[in-house]
Amino acid sequence: MTWWLWLLVGLALLGIEMLTPGGFFTIFFGVAAIVVGALARFGLAGPAWMQWIWFSGLSIASLLFLRKPLLDWMRRREVKRPEVDSLVGETAVILEPVPGNGVGKAELRGTSWSARSTDGSALPVGARCRVDRVDGLTLWIKAD
Repeated sequence: MTWWLWLLVGLALLGIEMLTPGGFFTIFFGVAAIVVGALARFGLAGPAWMQWIWFSGLSIASLLFLRKPLLDWMRRREVKRPEVDSLVGETAVILEPVPGNGVGKAELRGTSWSARSTDGSALPVGARCRVDRVDGLTLWIKAD
């Protein structure tokens, strides 16, 4: 295969990697194709069958040895957000009355949430309540 064809295949594979959501698979094949293209350009890759061996070996080796460190590095850079379930057990303050089986408003961590009573009791404005569970954007609370 000619050197410039290897480069085109490598760039196409890198483009595919950019279009697909994380996983880091085709990047290693793209880089291997570019390396084989560079070797072929300077006459170091050998005949076509040897170029395919280079491509296969480089792709598999880089996939096996570099994918996990790359994924770990990317995960370290992610912003850590607190789990919503960590709200369980915290204290919320009622902003709008919560009827027995209805929905009201409660404030927790400076944010207004929809609130429902866990035990079906009505909760007045200003009451302090404990969060039992979180269901989407609704806090299930009970009086302290």
